[in-house]
Order: sequence, then structure tokens, then C-alpha cells
Amino acid sequence: PPPPFERAARRDRPLFVLQALRARRSFTMVNIPKERKTYCKSKKCRKHSVHKVTQYKADKASNFAQGKRRYDSKQMGFGGQTKPVFHKKAKTTKKIVLRLECKVCKAKKQLKIKRCKHFELGEKKKTTGHVY
Repeated sequence: PPPPFERAARRDRPLFVLQALRARRSFTMVNIPKERKTYCKSKKCRKHSVHKVTQYKADKASNFAQGKRRYDSKQMGFGGQTKPVFHKKAKTTKKIVLRLECKVCKAKKQLKIKRCKHFELGEKKKTTGHVY
């Protein structure tokens, strides 16, 4: 079911207002520790163990992938741009993907988390009030 603020408001509020309300909930600062105890499903472990946490970053795209080879051969010669180029970018954030590496067996797995504008790994919490 839709969230409570959407149920009553769906009829009389325009779509962009609902999208703004939806967006306000999820874009906060996310701070994740550099180590985390979680389940490792590799054959060596199959139990909860400490994992090292890093942020996943995609590698440089290969020039020899089938799609890239097909695109390049289609682009060759005269005739201009042959495939659509995407311009209507609407998102302001990306979904964060964490890369977890088991410290016992070195098995790696990925874990996606929600969208956020600011993401930190293992930052110290800011102390409030006066510090001596």
C-alpha cells in the first residue's frame, strides 16, 4: 500500500509534489562502518564473520564487449548518429553498492543500499556541544 501521506493526497496533488514528498524521505547522509559482521555464504565459512566494507565502483568499459563492437561498427562510415543518445536525465543520486570482503575466506559479495546524496565510510561522528 502507498505511504499514508500519498493515500489521501493522491487525488488532489499533482505528481511532482508527490515525487518531492517521496524524495524528501530518502536523501539523507549515510555513514557506514568500514567493518561489519554479516553472513558469509562461501563454502569455507557459511557463518557470520567480519567483512571489510568498501564502495563498489564500476570498471572502465571494455572496447571488446559485444555491444560496444556492434555499436562501433554501426557508427562507422557516413550517416551520423545511429542510436539514440539519452538526454532526459531526471535522477540526482545513484544507488550505493557496498562491496563486502570476508576477512576469513576472502570471499566477496555486493550489497545495494538506498539512494543518498552523501555517503561516507567509517567517518567519526561529530560531537555536539563544547569539547575540552
